[in-house]
Amino acid sequence: MHPKEVKKNRTGTGWITRMTLKDCEIIEGLDFAQNPRLQRLLKDPQYYPVLLYPGEDAWNAQKPGFAEEVNGRTILAIIIDSTWFCSRKMIEHNPELLKLPKLSFCGDYRSIFTFKREPRPEYISTIETCYYLTKELSSVGLANPNCDPEPLMNVFKQMIINQIRAENERIAGLRPNNHAGDGHYITPKEMPNFQTVLYR
Repeated sequence: MHPKEVKKNRTGTGWITRMTLKDCEIIEGLDFAQNPRLQRLLKDPQYYPVLLYPGEDAWNAQKPGFAEEVNGRTILAIIIDSTWFCSRKMIEHNPELLKLPKLSFCGDYRSIFTFKREPRPEYISTIETCYYLTKELSSVGLANPNCDPEPLMNVFKQMIINQIRAENERIAGLRPNNHAGDGHYITPKEMPNFQTVLYR
């Protein structure tokens, strides 16, 4: 996790993921080449470390040969949690991470995080990333069968509802403007219908 996320965003989805997902761990930093905790995990033979990163050479849960490559080890998924701009900086500071096997999604997902605007439609939050990744790995028997991803999406949906409700109450004058830019947002937001998850 980028240090800015640690200091400024303690209600971010990375923190919620850690509290909700079994065996999830946050490692803070910018340069991880000498990070003792990460290096121990990468060298532990029980793990098959992967960097969640798209690319032509990336594995996905359904790609032929992936299960054989994992060979019974526990998948250690490394997910960069940061803003999209800072994520690029973290990659630049950690070229060794790009030498790890890469893992990407089988599906083409869209974020339900309507409260926050992402640079591109396919960019999804950390908690959604962990949700879809766990579901895909579970579907082929490569995730802990006792690891239920549904609480991730349930708590995320509740967070979005709470954020939109608070924003609409602020617009209605029931809450104060707490941020310099609040005055720019004067149109109430529609409460989402979470009967279905948005994905293709």
